[in-house]
Amino acid sequence: MNTDPLTGEPLPPTAIQRILYLAPKVHVYQIPPLTSTKGYQASSWTADPKRQIFTARLRILETSIPSPTATDDSAEKVSTTLLLEDPSSGQLFAAAPYTAPNVVEQALDSSRFFAITVVGEGRKAVLGMGFEERTEAFDFNIALQDARRALGFEANPNAAGPGRKAAAKSADEPKRDFSLKEGQTISINLGGLKGRRERREGDNKSPEEQKSEQDALFSIKPPPGSGGGFLPPPPNAKSVKEERRRSRQSFEPKPEDLGFDDGEFGEFQ
Repeated sequence: MNTDPLTGEPLPPTAIQRILYLAPKVHVYQIPPLTSTKGYQASSWTADPKRQIFTARLRILETSIPSPTATDDSAEKVSTTLLLEDPSSGQLFAAAPYTAPNVVEQALDSSRFFAITVVGEGRKAVLGMGFEERTEAFDFNIALQDARRALGFEANPNAAGPGRKAAAKSADEPKRDFSLKEGQTISINLGGLKGRRERREGDNKSPEEQKSEQDALFSIKPPPGSGGGFLPPPPNAKSVKEERRRSRQSFEPKPEDLGFDDGEFGEFQ
């Protein structure tokens, strides 16, 4: 039968308990009072060996008690407790109900040390706790993150936040058609780039040279039959093939041109 981790009293038969994390060995320290609002410094615990008071087994225990009148899981009561126990006998040394995120605070100068708020006999105390391996501390943080989501301390990552709401709002808005309709055109003003370029190119020339170039430019006349300066369209492929065929026929040599005679000696007898 499941029991309450704090009082040891039996829980309802429908209660479900599961272990979120288990560390066989953690070091417990008596730490000095907090003197800064920034947080705890683990170096102040480990500098004095006398501050280590116990070596415990750590368990994070989650307890879920469904409501007898509820028809869904939303009405169940979920609680999480950090248990520091004697590794040999399993006897409880200290318990820290995870009722708020600040019950467990990571040290400022180390990722392996934490300050936890434990309760017992109506009193509270802050103890230091340290892991021997960084991987254990990392897994401990992951377990706490899952517990915070189950307890409602952190928002569900799948919930619609401000960004998701904005995206949903833009998706609901009707799409506007900015394509050009038949007969519509777009005018682009280059801002006088051509004039500035021409002025830059002509800045180094004398007025006489510029006038001479202008006179020469306006004195050029289009070739005859060009239609006022526009070249005739190129012939199509069919016209080119026909022209080549006529050229081959007109220049194909005749037998008499090659020295052959169709008369008396035109054929061998």
